[in-house]
Amino acid sequence: MRKSFLSLVLTSSFLFLSGVIAFAQNKNNEIVVELDLVKINNDRVAVKITPPKIKNDETTFFLPKIVPGTYSEDDYGRYAENFKAFDNKGNELPVAKMDENSWVIKNAKKLAYVSYLINDTYDSESGTQFGQGDIFSPAGTNILEGENFVINTHAFIGYFKDLNELPYQLTVSKPSHLNGASAMVDLDSSDAVDVFKTSRYAELADHPIMYTKGKSASFMVDNMEIIISVHSPKGMYTAEDFKPAMETMMKAQKKFLGPINNTKKYAILLYLSDYEKEDAKGFGALEHNTSTVVVFPEAMPADQLNQSMIDVVSHEFFHIVTPLSVHSKEIHYFDFNTPKMSQHLWMYEGITEYFANLFQVNQGLIDESEFYQRMAGKITNSQRFDDTMPFTKMSAEVLKKEYKDAYLNVYEKGALIAMCLDIELRELSNGQRGILDLMQKLSKEYGNEKPFEDSELFDKIVSVTFPEIRTFLETYVSGNTPLNYEEFFGKVGVSKTKVQIPGNIFLKGQVPYITVNPTTKEIIILPGIELNDFMKSMGLQGGDIIVSINDTKYNLDNIYDMIIGSMSWQENDPITFVIKREDKELTLKGNVKVPMDEIDGYQATDESKKALREAWLKG
Repeated sequence: MRKSFLSLVLTSSFLFLSGVIAFAQNKNNEIVVELDLVKINNDRVAVKITPPKIKNDETTFFLPKIVPGTYSEDDYGRYAENFKAFDNKGNELPVAKMDENSWVIKNAKKLAYVSYLINDTYDSESGTQFGQGDIFSPAGTNILEGENFVINTHAFIGYFKDLNELPYQLTVSKPSHLNGASAMVDLDSSDAVDVFKTSRYAELADHPIMYTKGKSASFMVDNMEIIISVHSPKGMYTAEDFKPAMETMMKAQKKFLGPINNTKKYAILLYLSDYEKEDAKGFGALEHNTSTVVVFPEAMPADQLNQSMIDVVSHEFFHIVTPLSVHSKEIHYFDFNTPKMSQHLWMYEGITEYFANLFQVNQGLIDESEFYQRMAGKITNSQRFDDTMPFTKMSAEVLKKEYKDAYLNVYEKGALIAMCLDIELRELSNGQRGILDLMQKLSKEYGNEKPFEDSELFDKIVSVTFPEIRTFLETYVSGNTPLNYEEFFGKVGVSKTKVQIPGNIFLKGQVPYITVNPTTKEIIILPGIELNDFMKSMGLQGGDIIVSINDTKYNLDNIYDMIIGSMSWQENDPITFVIKREDKELTLKGNVKVPMDEIDGYQATDESKKALREAWLKG
């Protein structure tokens, strides 16, 4: 559906997923859910949920306000329509909608089931990034009849008050030609129905499913099965295209982690967006304990798409360490509508992001220079935020307005906190122990089903490491003292320097070399600015209108394709621009000259500390 939703009065036959009126009360102590992906009505999916017998006169049904991993108030209830409650004779029970995400059901002792319709979120996204109120695409949903369904289960399925710890059974009726992929095990062997069981609502909400025409690819890493499913609207990519890079990466991750992980099945669900249409525009990934949903533009060149997949999926995969194996009670018993947030996003997201970079240099997927460059980029990005804000305070209060905008710093300074803690641990142990050893110990102490008390984590970390680590945690994590990165890098013989990195053809940092005429949609090289070496070598001038590049015409409608495509241009590649200058069309031919940007960086300089540096990066 679009932003303005259309309400329809539906016939009762549509509301029953089996096509037959069946009023049998659920006698098992579980929640039974049915989704119908066959009978789609105006881009909406019918949902039916049957609880066990309710013992109170009144109950409340919820759809999530917030889900783990995004920590934003997304109000998934706004995508639900026509919510109704029925007794076992098919009579409607009184229902009152209390807010965007909750419905109070009267005479609840007579309740047999509830039903409603769910709209998807991808169709309502707006703008080049996010419109107001847009849900981050990897946390959203897609309903494309007969083609694709992205089912983030938290967006389709809700829970009853005080019953969210009961087991859930989910039955999905689907077109036989669509292939489903999930980390859950399908208990039905037919092509038309999938059946899944989970121990509680949080487990169900943690397991997305994607249905698409394309076949999945799979491979084994030790005793863990990896499944890759890809939706590519123009057929540019298949799951097999990503299998080699994902297999290499995940084997390296498993080797890096060692005995810390015992996950048996992991699903990578990749949705490629058609950026020129009303489609997903929030690119990135959302972690789940045993799967990840990834959204990228289909127009990305293959090499960049593979590298982006390595970077984001490796991050999400490392969440099997934390918060899957190491998490607080706030995470374990997450309240999807009135959550109490944990203090320890520095660990859940920061250590995870650090691992996603450290393992690559550890396993030889990138070299030391690239690793230092990535950390330098995080230092630069972290400086956009308040460097004196205590991370535990920001984490616990992240839903409040004054802290919400600082959330993205968990991927920047959060990773840098982890890096500095790792260096500190290596120094204190003469290179023998680092942050991976710490997380292995914490995983052994806690594990999937044993959450810790938020206030006790620092004590536990100190007990399994060194007394000096308390000072680090209280100074840099719960304290307001900025990290001195040069000091920590100096411990491993690394110094600050200037480095040259390849720049973007059409952007210098965040500043564009181009603009757009909103009336004609023409792309114009900005007049009056210093152009980069590539543009000068091509003979381009400020005010030139770009008509085409290498015979592909560009304007506002596909400017994103032009910028993304330029990232794959190689030095000395032949290239042809057709431009308009003073109403005359000109053809400019030349070779690519990739512009270089000078940025702050780091390099190894002190050979006397090589052993400790090697233990840090390769140990």
